[in-house]
Amino acid sequence: MTLTFTLNGRKMSQEISPDESLLSVLRRCGCYSVRSGCDTSNCGICTVWVDGHAILSCSYPAPRAEGRSVTTMEGVRDEAQDLMTFLAEEGADQCGFCSPGFIMSVLAMLRELKDPTVDEMEQYLSGNLCRCTGYNSQHRAIVKLLEKRRDEHHV
Repeated sequence: MTLTFTLNGRKMSQEISPDESLLSVLRRCGCYSVRSGCDTSNCGICTVWVDGHAILSCSYPAPRAEGRSVTTMEGVRDEAQDLMTFLAEEGADQCGFCSPGFIMSVLAMLRELKDPTVDEMEQYLSGNLCRCTGYNSQHRAIVKLLEKRRDEHHV
C-alpha cells in the first residue's frame, strides 16, 4: 500500500506493508535520529511527533500516518540546538543513543507546558529511559534551558 504523509515539512509517498511501524518507514526515509530501543513502547527512544503530538513510533502503525504531518529531530534541528548544548554542558549526552527521542519529548513538553515545574517535567519525561546518565544531568540541563527561556522573556 502507498503511504502519503508530510515528513519534516516535505510531502512523501512510500510503499509500506499494512503491518509496518512508523519507525521503520522513517528510517527508510533517512531519518536516522529515530531509533529502536525496545519495540514495546517502553523506552521513549523512538519518540517523534505526529500532527504535533509526541508518539512512540515503534508501536505506531505506519498506515495511521496517512495524510498526517510527522516530525523527527531532523525537522527541528535548530530548535533542538539549545537543548543539546545544555545536555552536553551537563554531561547528559554520554552515549547519545536516547538523545533524539529525549529531545523530541522535551520539545513536545515545552510546547504543551509553557513553564513546567520540576515535578511536571519529571512526570512528563518519565517514559524516556536512559542507561547512561542517571537522569540528574538531563534534569539539570532542562532546568537551565527553562531558566534561559524565562530570562529571555523578561528582557
